[in-house]
Amino acid sequence: MKSINCNGTLIDFSTPKVMGILNITPDSFFDGGKYNNQTLIINQVEKMLSGGATFIDVGAYSSRPGAKHISEEEELNRILPVIKLLTSEFSSVLISVDTFRSNVANQSIHNGASIINDISAGEMDINMFPVIAKLQVPYIIMHMQGIPQNMQKAPIYNDVVSDVLYYFSKKITELHKLGVNDIITDVGFGFGKTISHNYQLLKDLKLFKNLEVPMIVGLSRKGMLYKPLNITAEYALNATTAANTVALLNGASILRVHDVKEAIEAIKIVELLNR
Repeated sequence: MKSINCNGTLIDFSTPKVMGILNITPDSFFDGGKYNNQTLIINQVEKMLSGGATFIDVGAYSSRPGAKHISEEEELNRILPVIKLLTSEFSSVLISVDTFRSNVANQSIHNGASIINDISAGEMDINMFPVIAKLQVPYIIMHMQGIPQNMQKAPIYNDVVSDVLYYFSKKITELHKLGVNDIITDVGFGFGKTISHNYQLLKDLKLFKNLEVPMIVGLSRKGMLYKPLNITAEYALNATTAANTVALLNGASILRVHDVKEAIEAIKIVELLNR
């Protein structure tokens, strides 16, 4: 699949796109608590859009390993004002909402969001698939072993690539039966996976093109990059660009990043190579 329908706009993936990350949580692993007022949020989104981002991914529930669980009410109280703010400030912005809760998804779309990005692929809320089918919006399904609070406690796979491929094939079949067509996969780097698992997935990422749906890749400043280099997330931009380039060469349709300008540059270089 080369495109998705997003709020009536056809997004073409013959050239990969960038999704800028806007965390409005106080405890996200890289930028937690950084965007906690309207001016900072508007400035950051303006910077990402002017840098070339097609989508802005807004997250109100931190999914870093061991993250604190928050209530649905608190998630809604955090996210809905931001969606309303962004749609009022940027008329054509395409907002992705990072949530595993069907009610948050439903209310977010009705308040102006365009895409649902679900780290649990419907596993943490049985109502999510029916709600997505009713809303008829693009839906990102991510693979995660366990939940954020326990996902990094000794994850085990028979074969990580085969297991994740099988997981997606089942999910895609189930969603197609419900009439959901615009599906995007995310292998879930760092979500219930060891560093070895992560690099095996990155190495074999091109195999996921066989699912015939767009692929989003979220590698930005993650532990799989900075831990082997003995640095922190703050200094992992260069490693992120290197990993994003590998992902693009292996068929990524969307890069989900903190640093939009550098991701756009990686896409341009790979496009020149492909020409």
